[in-house]
Amino acid sequence: MNNTKKKILGVSLLVVLVIALAALYFVFREKPVEGSKSITIEVINSAKESKMYKLNTDAQFLQQAMDEAKGLEYSGTNGDYGLMIEVVNGEKAIYSENAAYWSFYVNGDYCNYGIAEQPVEDGDAFQIVYTK
Repeated sequence: MNNTKKKILGVSLLVVLVIALAALYFVFREKPVEGSKSITIEVINSAKESKMYKLNTDAQFLQQAMDEAKGLEYSGTNGDYGLMIEVVNGEKAIYSENAAYWSFYVNGDYCNYGIAEQPVEDGDAFQIVYTK
């Protein structure tokens, strides 16, 4: 009987120790950190209405940042020069259909790269503009 009490006490102490270690892990574990770059992405539609997306990101390229921007939706077709954006937030801009396209700017200058290769730096201000 005495041996059984020791086993029960040992198992109980082990359970308490596991619970305590688990609690310590959850309290002191590494917390997720916001991205190190603070950027904005502004979408200007055909009616000249503006929608601003502010985000903290670790994205290396614009397309990654666009994927992270909550509420920003886009689609297009892949071509020889990468992804050609045709629809942003539900609005179509397809040159062959309506003589319009989406132009991309960074800090007021026209982007020199496609969105998959356009670098993202801290403080960048991107614009996606419906252009006709």
